Amino acid sequence: MSYLLNTPADQRQMLAAIGAESIEELFAQIPESARMKGPLKLPPALTEIELAAHMGALAASNAGPKQKVCFLGGGSYDHFIPAVVDYVASRGEFYTSYTPYQAEASQGNLQVFFEYQTLICQLTGMEVSNASLYDGGSATVEAVLMAMSASRRHGQVVAAGSVHPEYRQIIETYLASLETRLVTVPATGGSVSPESVAAAITDDTACVVVQQPNFFGCIEDMDAIARAAHERGAMLVVVVDPISLGLLKRPGEYGADIVVAEGQSLGTPMQYGGPYLGIMACREQFVRRMPGRIAGQTVDRRGKRCWVLTLQTREQHIRREKAASNICTNQGLFALRTTVYLAAMGPHGLREVANACLQKSRYALDQLTKGGRLAAAFDRPTFKEFVVRDRGGDVAGLVAGGIEGGYFAGVPLGTWYPELEDCLLVCVTEKRTKEEIDGLAECLAGVPVPEGAER
Repeated sequence: MSYLLNTPADQRQMLAAIGAESIEELFAQIPESARMKGPLKLPPALTEIELAAHMGALAASNAGPKQKVCFLGGGSYDHFIPAVVDYVASRGEFYTSYTPYQAEASQGNLQVFFEYQTLICQLTGMEVSNASLYDGGSATVEAVLMAMSASRRHGQVVAAGSVHPEYRQIIETYLASLETRLVTVPATGGSVSPESVAAAITDDTACVVVQQPNFFGCIEDMDAIARAAHERGAMLVVVVDPISLGLLKRPGEYGADIVVAEGQSLGTPMQYGGPYLGIMACREQFVRRMPGRIAGQTVDRRGKRCWVLTLQTREQHIRREKAASNICTNQGLFALRTTVYLAAMGPHGLREVANACLQKSRYALDQLTKGGRLAAAFDRPTFKEFVVRDRGGDVAGLVAGGIEGGYFAGVPLGTWYPELEDCLLVCVTEKRTKEEIDGLAECLAGVPVPEGAER
């Protein structure tokens, strides 16, 4: 229920309706000894994230299943969502029209898209953003197709082996019926070497796709990779974690041509894997190759500021052979959530969140590896995710033991990387507390090691 304050005029009107001269007269029948005197005996003020955790703990005392603590990552993250995001996004004028198809979209929605694009450009350091795509995977493959069109090269696409494996599977699916080859550069030691990337690039390479931080949470040498791509005339497509840009260099500053991201971490719950938000931004010279739609600001015939759909390079609006994509709409409701989140957090708030993720993940790695069974898999700088190797060789047992103890301990990597079958991808966001991290370390330390396995 919304909180509605009342003004002194409202109070006078209510007192007159019940025949009382003042609030003191209204409460005169209550003995002085029963009245509250002095300040309320309340504990010190809490931040919004601390208050939400406290209220959740109080609610958890009721009978019912206990929610498990989430250390999952790999593209979907348990970040804190300020209450203002849900409040604004739940307004009827927004959530009843979150996928406006036609040019007659309301001014309110168009203004949201315009502000979203502005914030994404500021976040990534790029010059143009579209009004969003479906998710991080579809945004990545659309960036590849866009690079092929802009570079007029269709021989091959080079992708780092440290790019999200499901994103690479989507690219492979899209290229399956084309002559374009997908060349994957192996990630050794948790990242790709710029020399290996440079060796894979040829004169018919359309683009190089790299993730920063990569799927393992490690930091790539983006400056060297960007130079390697541009020296051979290939475009650079960078997949980013938006939260990491509170600390890391913006892609526009190290030469990215197209930037894409999964926007779920910016104000959208994990919600069983979707629907999510695809972010795409690029240099202005490629704007007419960009899929989806772009909202722009102008003035009407009376000189008042207004918003319009400036560009719609989709086949529903222009000739199919001229269309950049068959992407038919954008994730308007989730673009709205991202807009409210970024506006509420601001650059300083985003930096605080990113720094909390960095510091807490480092503490978690130290705690998890203290017992000797788990060890850091890679000797690389990381952001909020890291990979640990189970010397006991029983990742499935660790995951099961974590669930039994009330924790989603991480994502097993053997599904995509057979050579990392004994590894677990762990994610620590700003929501995780010291008690939760210590609890996970204690829980996993108590999982029995298989008989005969190395400790």
